[in-house]
Amino acid sequence: MRALIITYYWVPAGGSGVQRWLKFVKYLRDFGIEPVIYTVDGANYPIIDTSLEKDIPEGIEVVKSTIREPNNIFSILKKSETKTSAGFLDLNPSLIGQVMQYVRANYFIPDARKFWVKPSVNKLKKYLKENTIDAIITTGPPHSLHLIGLQLKKELGLKWIADFRDPWTDIDYFHQLPLTEKAKAKHHQLEQEVLRYANASLVVGETMKKNYQKFSKNIHVITNGFDSEENNKENVILDEKFSITHIGLMNADRNPKILWRALSELCKEDKEFTEDLEIKLIGKVAEEVEKALGVYEFKNITKIAYVPHKEVQQHQKTSQVLLLAVNKVPSAKGIITGKIFEYLQAKRPILAVGPEDGDLAEILAKTNSGTIVDFDDVVKMKKEIKLLYNQYKKGALEVNSENIEQYHRKKLTEKLSIILKQVVNS
Repeated sequence: MRALIITYYWVPAGGSGVQRWLKFVKYLRDFGIEPVIYTVDGANYPIIDTSLEKDIPEGIEVVKSTIREPNNIFSILKKSETKTSAGFLDLNPSLIGQVMQYVRANYFIPDARKFWVKPSVNKLKKYLKENTIDAIITTGPPHSLHLIGLQLKKELGLKWIADFRDPWTDIDYFHQLPLTEKAKAKHHQLEQEVLRYANASLVVGETMKKNYQKFSKNIHVITNGFDSEENNKENVILDEKFSITHIGLMNADRNPKILWRALSELCKEDKEFTEDLEIKLIGKVAEEVEKALGVYEFKNITKIAYVPHKEVQQHQKTSQVLLLAVNKVPSAKGIITGKIFEYLQAKRPILAVGPEDGDLAEILAKTNSGTIVDFDDVVKMKKEIKLLYNQYKKGALEVNSENIEQYHRKKLTEKLSIILKQVVNS
């Protein structure tokens, strides 16, 4: 069986966007499926990580097509805009920034990669005539890639799976976009059309599944996961200080203000805690977060903009506590940051900030891997930090997580292979 995977993010792209399908591709052959990649040529990726090339199986066919990146045009007007799309929305744009955001939101629907749809459909129609493909898979964001699948489905009647790594109209920043009512309606119309036409749709959490079942009955949850062939019994030397580490993008919505406040109060109450505490932020941090941290003047803060994935895993293993911050947005209950699964593998205590009745909270409870504190519960936050700190002082800060193997990338790929075969044979 051969599956054509249409993805914008592919190696050498770094960051979270590339991980899901890179790992699926790594294991699909184990389940009798030969993946073929269709991706962009000369993409304007905000993060590059060539170390990920080792995960691509030998001999995988990769078909590429050039793309016109509107961001390149925008960057002439404002150089920083080229990188802004990497998980950040400027909440205080200049006048020209406001105009650019308005244009992007209302004239580039569903997103700025819409101009890749038509040439891709034409190229792939030719490719599909000359090559045997049993099913196509589109993965978004960018959700414009689903329009490639939609058009191929309509014209050729191919079996098609739409994979939503993030929601479309429920994505965390959708409510912040300067959308007209007409533009909002167009987004919803396209999203629903994709869900209706796709033979199956994949989502990363139960809340997304519940929301999408209004438009399709063939919705499947395949979460993100972790992937390692290393021996988990290796000797790991933990950080000497009481390190609380966040890995990944931390934008303004993800700024855990309650944590900074709780840590600040604990520092005032306990001088030894002040000396022991280290806040580690690995990944891009928004200006709003920088300002919030500046108010409290913590003694030990380590900031690293980006490190290769291998080094990220090392930071996860050696940190005393791993921090997860859910975006404080209307769709917060359904947000499952992909980093949770690698945190599970690291087997360090997880401290999360987010809804206590959301999808993330359920995963933490089922795996006994950590605790979650609501956005505004500073009393509970201080209590949880004190518990972790007291264990740290005793040299006994550890976690007895369980049931985490279900999130291994190979196990998840097996689940994908079953769905894919069902779709092809239906």
